[in-house]
Amino acid sequence: MSYVTVTAADGGSFQAYHAAPPGGGKAPGIVLIQEIFGVNKVMRDQADAYAALGYHVLCPDIFWRIEPGIDITDQSQAEWDKAFELFNAFDVDKGVEDLKATLAQLKSMEGCSGKAGSVGYCLGGKLAYLMATRSDADCNVSYYGVGLDELLSESSNISMPYISHIASEDGFVPKEAQEKIKAGLSGNPLVTLHVYEGQDHAFARQGGAHYDDPSAKLANGRTAGFFKANLG
Repeated sequence: MSYVTVTAADGGSFQAYHAAPPGGGKAPGIVLIQEIFGVNKVMRDQADAYAALGYHVLCPDIFWRIEPGIDITDQSQAEWDKAFELFNAFDVDKGVEDLKATLAQLKSMEGCSGKAGSVGYCLGGKLAYLMATRSDADCNVSYYGVGLDELLSESSNISMPYISHIASEDGFVPKEAQEKIKAGLSGNPLVTLHVYEGQDHAFARQGGAHYDDPSAKLANGRTAGFFKANLG
């Protein structure tokens, strides 16, 4: 596995971790959108896992405009403090533009079939929703996306299949926000909402405090089937 350089629409460039599928031939792509801890081992392992299913995966450094090369964990308070500092400084709109640039590069990469979707976790889940409303990705998946209730005015722009995995006890997405999300998205036939009862934020993060193996396997299986159906 390696890193590739992506050129931003407004100038500058940033790195994206590239995981390639086994064997030769054309394969579809996935833009993997990081959590607030950067392109760390959790994200690289996740990229490798999607690649093993038969996809070209790019996981871009979305914090590059603030501090390039962030690679921290969720295992210490100092790292959490750093992660939230980055989260609070992050420009969402510019981040989406960087993800669109990543998507365009992925679709044009040698070996990519030209079809590509996105999947994101936490902050990345929010950005995957915005990829559904603002990009030409062929499908998109959010895991416990934060702040979606404040972005529902864009939901009418969803024109390709979208899944949102919701943790019923998400400490970062209150019940009231969850109800707004369900009400705002459930009427769109392109949207599928999966609620994981009793689960907290980041239930699919390997090694995380709230990791739940059965729920993670269920969500990941649904995502794998969704990508296979919509990307080939």
